[in-house]
Amino acid sequence: MRDNNQDVQKLHGCINDLISLMAMPAIWNGNDITKVAKTLLDVLLRILGLEFAYLRLKGDAQSPTTEICRIAKAPSSDKSESDITKILSSWLDNVNATETVSLPNPIGSGEIYAIHEPLGLDRKRGVVAVASRDPGFPNPIERLLFKSAINQVIIELQRHEVYAARCQMELAEQRRNQLQDENMNLRRQLQLEDKENKIVGLSLSLQKVMHHVNQVAPTKACVLIQGETGTGKELIARAIHHVSNRNQYPFITLNCAAIPDGLLEAELFGHEKGAFTHATGQRIGRFELANGGTIFLDEIGEIPLALQSKLLRVLQEQKFERLGSSHTTRVNVRLIAATNRDLNTMVAAGQFRSDLFYRLNVFPLLIPPLRKRKEDIPLLARHFTHQLAAEYNKSTLEISEKTMTALCRYHWPGNVRELGNFIERSVILSESAELEAPLAELEPNYEPDQEDMSLVDFERAHILKALQESNWVVAGPSGAAVKLGMKRTSLQYKMQKLGIKRPR
Repeated sequence: MRDNNQDVQKLHGCINDLISLMAMPAIWNGNDITKVAKTLLDVLLRILGLEFAYLRLKGDAQSPTTEICRIAKAPSSDKSESDITKILSSWLDNVNATETVSLPNPIGSGEIYAIHEPLGLDRKRGVVAVASRDPGFPNPIERLLFKSAINQVIIELQRHEVYAARCQMELAEQRRNQLQDENMNLRRQLQLEDKENKIVGLSLSLQKVMHHVNQVAPTKACVLIQGETGTGKELIARAIHHVSNRNQYPFITLNCAAIPDGLLEAELFGHEKGAFTHATGQRIGRFELANGGTIFLDEIGEIPLALQSKLLRVLQEQKFERLGSSHTTRVNVRLIAATNRDLNTMVAAGQFRSDLFYRLNVFPLLIPPLRKRKEDIPLLARHFTHQLAAEYNKSTLEISEKTMTALCRYHWPGNVRELGNFIERSVILSESAELEAPLAELEPNYEPDQEDMSLVDFERAHILKALQESNWVVAGPSGAAVKLGMKRTSLQYKMQKLGIKRPR
């Protein structure tokens, strides 16, 4: 009867020990593999009543080999854990069998009885060795518990390796996406530089702007470029970056009016996988891409109020969080902003934060419209004609005196962009050595009663003509905005400002 009670007690003890082993993965969750190994050895020491337990994990190109030895009590000799590790390493390197082996006790007197078991599905990941003073070690129950523990470790190693591989894949995907974004921005930048990166003009007003560009470029000050649509605000921003000490780092651009409000924050600051619907992976934002360099935010007056506070924080503290992340990313970015809207009026109307406006307006630059620097029109016209003739594989085109006079007399509400578009259209139409410009397009659709018609009236007439010719379609390839060389948002703003409404 006593023997039966002892057997039941042993069975209960075995079950409790197995439960402890089964619970180990819950303890390991979130820990690195070294902590997992130490937990395993401590559990084995307690359950099997060991003298010591040893574990070796083979390293790879990214991590060194790990050796851990746990001792049940302080050794009676002067041997340290590192000494024991060397002794066991030498023994394990010369023993292939997993049967019990007796050897001199490395931490005391007498003999110890040890067994070891390889780790990993391929049995090459490492080894665990355990030792006891008991000559009968291990009995069947102890061997079962040891095998169960090893199986748990193998499962955890496999999970850890799968997780590490998945993290590497995600990092590789993140880096690939970042490189694609950087490549796209660099290509766009090179295309723009090849086509447009030349500021043409000798007028005093333009030379004054360029003088200010050279003054502010070496500093870290925010620059707010103001001017009508098509005056070349981005070109001026590029000039500032090119002259600055950041010119070896990226110049990243974003048209705030071209991005829907709901996606603008993610575009600026990036997002984590699952941050919102369709966020299938991590994305690097424009601020992070611009780290070390310059970010140019065009149409900054279109940024919604809710996002303006986050933009202000980046300007003041140079840090932000991606959407869906609590990790703070720090950057070193210079901001250049541009707008064709009156931010002072927007501040007064509560449409733009005053603190953000003052932070942006450290160094304002006002770009003069083309009508106020008409002496630059001949230079610009010849520049565009030469450039576009080469692009369309046409011979050198001359601009007649009649055409040049018409170009200089026109008021160009779309500014340099409209002039460039008009010259491109003229180059395409030209079939001789002379630029065949459709000069009729430069005439307003009605004659004013007064010879001194105001610029506002001219602008209204020109916009009305384009709207009528496009059947009041504003956007799209055949819309009025394209005809005028303007952005859709800029044309809509002009229509609102001039009181232009579609007739019913």
